Amino acid sequence: MPRRNPDWMTFGLDMWALGFEASAVVGLRMMKLAAGGAAAGTEAQRMVSEKVRAALELQAMAVTGGLGTSIHDAAERSVKHYRRAVRANRRRLGR
Repeated sequence: MPRRNPDWMTFGLDMWALGFEASAVVGLRMMKLAAGGAAAGTEAQRMVSEKVRAALELQAMAVTGGLGTSIHDAAERSVKHYRRAVRANRRRLGR
């Protein structure tokens, strides 16, 4: 089976999108935290637990071979993993 050439341009755009979405999540979370109250406490706890869970899931993928066999595959799949979580947070916080 022929190996595909790494598409670093697409990867770069995916990284840019991750940064853009993460920035939006930071802004939305800051507004929620600044409002205070029980919702702010819940969001702060959720924020920390989500980061830990995402990192542990990615580590498990790395150990079990779920990130692929090349640096490019590992980078692509790592960004995809984090973008999924960040996108879900952006949608949830934007409601």
